[in-house]
Amino acid sequence: MKFGPVSIANAKGAILAHSLNLSGRHWRKGRILSEKDIKTLQKLGIETVTVAQLGPDDLGEDQAAEILAKNMAIGQQGLRLGGAATGRVNIYAKSAGILCVDALRINAINALSPDFSVATVMDKSRVAAGALVATVKIIPYGVGKNLVEAALGNAALALHPFRLENASLILSRTKGMKPGLIEKARLAVEKRLQGIGCALDDLAIVPHEEPALADAINKAKHDVVLLLTGSATSDIHDIGPGAVGLAGGKVIRFGMPVDPGNLLFLGNKGHKTIIGLPGCARSPALNGADWVLERIACGIPVTSADIANMGVGGLLKEIPTRPQPRAGVSPQPATAKTTVILLAAGGSSRMRGADKLLEKINGEPLLRRAANAAINAKIGAVHVVMQPSNAPRDAAIDGLEINRIEAPLWHEGMAASIRAGMASIPEDCDSVIIALADMPEISSDHFKCLSAAFDPLQNHEICRAVTKTGAPGLPVLFGARFFETLTGLQGDRGARDVIRDADEFLVDVKTAGDGAIIDLDTPEAWGKWRKNRP
Repeated sequence: MKFGPVSIANAKGAILAHSLNLSGRHWRKGRILSEKDIKTLQKLGIETVTVAQLGPDDLGEDQAAEILAKNMAIGQQGLRLGGAATGRVNIYAKSAGILCVDALRINAINALSPDFSVATVMDKSRVAAGALVATVKIIPYGVGKNLVEAALGNAALALHPFRLENASLILSRTKGMKPGLIEKARLAVEKRLQGIGCALDDLAIVPHEEPALADAINKAKHDVVLLLTGSATSDIHDIGPGAVGLAGGKVIRFGMPVDPGNLLFLGNKGHKTIIGLPGCARSPALNGADWVLERIACGIPVTSADIANMGVGGLLKEIPTRPQPRAGVSPQPATAKTTVILLAAGGSSRMRGADKLLEKINGEPLLRRAANAAINAKIGAVHVVMQPSNAPRDAAIDGLEINRIEAPLWHEGMAASIRAGMASIPEDCDSVIIALADMPEISSDHFKCLSAAFDPLQNHEICRAVTKTGAPGLPVLFGARFFETLTGLQGDRGARDVIRDADEFLVDVKTAGDGAIIDLDTPEAWGKWRKNRP
């Protein structure tokens, strides 16, 4: 592959290496230049352009990524490949389960050439239905066929879906134990099982004595038996493990290098697998027992050596509770938490003494109209960024269900307002929509369309409103990937540079009419707009 500047006359069929802005039109990098494109560039007086040109032995970035991704998941019915775009193919889990990753294969592919970037979740990770589990990215615009062929081999990914339908639970009670503790333990274990699609339909509550526990083990209905004793198990000869032996079974592992979860034990009796749950299993927080239970629920054997190897990454005390898997295979736009940041701190400097945000439309100030459009979309909290002191504007939004955010440095430019807005969003926010308050034709539908288009699983993490003819405008939604960048913006360019530098995450969302590009900054613009209103 050749890369670099070429004359326009020699650029037909080449791949545009950098985005171009041409008299109001935006050509994205990766565009294959056509004869029509060449003529357009010549008319504009552009003599050279930086391109990538594939040779006869090269594969385009999308084709190479697709071949490599298909090979990584070859023969795996539980995995789904997304469409190739900008040299990237994402791989998703069709169902909830455990993903096994051949780390040696992945490392070998990445070591073969820096042109390859293959990233996956950790080996033996629990994944939800529809979750992104791996991504294949070809770094340049093309790569040699021989290099792709050298990267091919056996499948590197295998999804083991949860298939355990039922489990038995044995709870032991000590003298004087409150009934509420037994019920709390049952509920915690039941919810844990529900999270992997398993029902708890066999429960035994017995005295904390070896004979009683051994009898319950023998009477358990199902092949997986969970044992949670009323008193902590502190030794392999303690009552819980002792009951396994008394029942005719065998303890194959006592203790694990995972915290919480140290006091787990694992045993069997015939076809029954017995998991001695640690006391921390009474809490819904992630613990070592989850790792063992999840693998067994997927049909993955767990040996004493497997448990011994769980120490790296096994310090779980400081990580949050694992979220419940999402239902179905669809991504999460419907459940993503979105915050609207409405920028209303500008100085109306071109209005010659008037305030554009207080201009009336059907008797309502523009600022109030804009805030209501965001509120009525009902997609999340609305934060309105304001000057520290502006009584008329404050009155315009009085009584609305919004969060008023002050931008003390508003006079420095739009970036200062964005920074102020970003500082106010909640920690669990998934995306923000940045909108301007001086755009009179922005409606609730604009916000709804952007929210619906947000899909991190498909790399749709910047969603930009465009007009009915495709002209780019505002508002723009940004996923959490870009929060740190937005928080550090400077100057008066707003977030345009963020969009420019992240084309591969950008999706244009068509909206009704031309509202996405209509902002009114001067008295003349207001007069013309009012004259042309239907």
